[in-house]
Order: sequence, then C-alpha cells, then structure tokens
Amino acid sequence: MGRVAVVTGGASGIGLAIVRRLATGGASVALLDLDEAAADRAAAELRGEGLRVVGLGADVSDRAAVEKALEAARAELGPVEIMVTSAGLSLNAPFLDISVEDWERVVAVNLTGTFHCLQLAVPDMIAGGWGRIVTISSSSAQSGSRTQAHYSAAKGGVVVLTKTLALELGQYGITVNTIPPRAVVTPMFLAAPFAQGAAGEENIKALAARSPVRRLGVPEDIAATTAFLCSDDAGYITGQVIGVNGGNYT
Repeated sequence: MGRVAVVTGGASGIGLAIVRRLATGGASVALLDLDEAAADRAAAELRGEGLRVVGLGADVSDRAAVEKALEAARAELGPVEIMVTSAGLSLNAPFLDISVEDWERVVAVNLTGTFHCLQLAVPDMIAGGWGRIVTISSSSAQSGSRTQAHYSAAKGGVVVLTKTLALELGQYGITVNTIPPRAVVTPMFLAAPFAQGAAGEENIKALAARSPVRRLGVPEDIAATTAFLCSDDAGYITGQVIGVNGGNYT
C-alpha cells in the first residue's frame, strides 16, 4: 500500500485489528488512542513484527490534542492519506436516566471527535489529490438500541457526516465510507450489560446461533473490509454504509 494512515482507537479491538491489517499491507500507521501507554505498547509490539507503526495518545474530543497528535504523525511518517476513525465511547442507561454530562461526553467522543479528526486530516488529502476515509459507526445508528440513545444518536450523526463528506470530497480524489459493525466481539461489546455473567454467556451463544453465518464477528472481519476501502481498488466506492455484519439485521 505504501500510504500513511491514522487510526483512532487503535490500541484495542477493531481499531487495533485495522492498524495491523493496514500496516501488514504496507502502510505506515499512526495508532492514536486515549490510553497513551496502551498505544505505545501496541505500536511497540507491531514494530517488533517489522511493521511501521507509531503510538500516540489523544482524546479525540479534544481538538488541540488531535491537532498535536496529527502533527506528530506527520513529522514521523508524512502527510495523512488515510484516516480511520474507530475511537468510540458506549454508555448504557434508559433514556430518562441519561445525564446531560453523559450525553455530551458520548456525543463529543463519537461524533465531534470524528469531526475533529477528519477536518484536521482532509487538507493533507486535498493537497495530495488522494485520500481514503473510513468511519466506524454502528448498526445502532440505523436500528436504534435500547439504553443507548446517546450512542445511537451520535453514531447516526457519523453516518450522515460520512455521506455528506463523500459528496464534498469526491472531486479531490477522496472517498468516504462508513462501516456500522454489529455483534463484533470486542472489549466494548463484552463490557455491555447484555454480555455480563452467566446470562451474558447464554445471550452471546443465542446471538451467534441466530446469525446466518452461525458466528459473531471478530475485529479482523471489520479490518479486512476497511483495508479494501482504503485501497486504490476502492476508488469508485464512496458515500456507502458497508454492512459487515454476517447478515445480522435484528
């Protein structure tokens, strides 16, 4: 691939799988994560495998922190050509119990954080005449999710932001697509109330049994599609919601 990529939320789960897949394909990757120590550890492990990866700490809801991280990425690797926004925050509460503080934090990370990352990276892509953006949204953006009104609303905003940027940026050789994962086994998924305890184990088994492919997703499923969307071969795909979900719609 030979491109310079930035992946947010890259120290674990889907983000880490995407970092590994892009780097294995030849990209130089800046791995951004709120947990700077985890970002450093993950990047060091990947460098030990011969991959070109740097770890950087940044809270994507903090504009100045994102700007600083991207400047460090440019200094180390070069202008940003690929941006994957995988950083996310999911909280659970019935709608009437959601505090204003939790609403604002979830929206700040999931939606405003995506805005910060993309607005700060896109000028590099315009200058280079080529770019790939993949946002990681959520199936809840399309279906809703009980006890996750704030998360679903924020991820719905990510979907519409993606479609809007595809319309604006296509003229510059930049494609913009979103993947809304569903039932992917990640730390966030396993931390949800649905997955807790003995009942959680049964819930997970039942969910897998209902899947047309008879399994739940793994981060590598999302990473494989992300890598394709970031390639030259995907230059005619933009503004799309790519359902990597094993046929799970309900």
